[in-house]
Amino acid sequence: MHLATIDRHGSDVPVLVDPDRGVVPLAALTDDAPPTLLALLEDGRYDELATLAAKADDAAFTPAADIRFTAPYRRPRKIWGIGLNYVDHAADLSESVPDEPASFIKGDHTIIGAGDAIPIPPQSKRTTAEGELGLVIGRECRNVSEEDALDHVFGVTTILDQTAEDILQRNPRFLTRSKNFPGFFSFGPEIVPMAEVLDRFGDLADVEVSTVVNGSETRTNTVAHMRYSPAFLVAFHSAVMPLFPGDVISTGTPGAIHIRPGDVAECRIPGIGGLLNPVVAG
Repeated sequence: MHLATIDRHGSDVPVLVDPDRGVVPLAALTDDAPPTLLALLEDGRYDELATLAAKADDAAFTPAADIRFTAPYRRPRKIWGIGLNYVDHAADLSESVPDEPASFIKGDHTIIGAGDAIPIPPQSKRTTAEGELGLVIGRECRNVSEEDALDHVFGVTTILDQTAEDILQRNPRFLTRSKNFPGFFSFGPEIVPMAEVLDRFGDLADVEVSTVVNGSETRTNTVAHMRYSPAFLVAFHSAVMPLFPGDVISTGTPGAIHIRPGDVAECRIPGIGGLLNPVVAG
């Protein structure tokens, strides 16, 4: 069962998604359902609710095609982004991969969901979209080992991380500003549990991540070509500060693509999902 949030009459409704049967609201499964997916992760109730969903009648489910998905949740404690994590992408920018992860934090005001518009800020003449694999923390961790790190990850998701690249190029100290305009972090629509990901792929190394614009311009690479693996990123950042349920680590992009109003940006990860957002003038 995947996690997602849908729009129902203007309200965000947390749901479970059965790829075969469709979507069921958490509130249809139990009278004391968590009000958000973030609350579900914080309470550690996924297994309970997934069991209830598996036993639910087919009539409780709505076909996913009839649903509008939104961002899985809006208020994570923090979002970590990772720059220059694919060696090939660093070479594109005429930069070397740093000796330690080049990480930064994004505010939750940047969050949008599938289908929401990415606004190009008037301050930027060159904004890029970057498809990325996202790690969603499921259990609090601090100073976790690399060996145990993925045990603290609930699952993965698709991400589009935007950058006002022309602002960043003026000065690398402008990283926070260039990454934090509204609409500069889209994620979802589904969060796929790590157990399902590992059952499908064996490990994360063969997961293929693509940035796609207008269905044709594509930059693709596999997790195996990351300089810093997902497990390392969790362990490294847990040594900086605690990671809490619902925190997101966006693991870096195989390639950034310049986006303009009228474009459609996409993060495509076969076996995980696809995330599309139209681009508009801010």
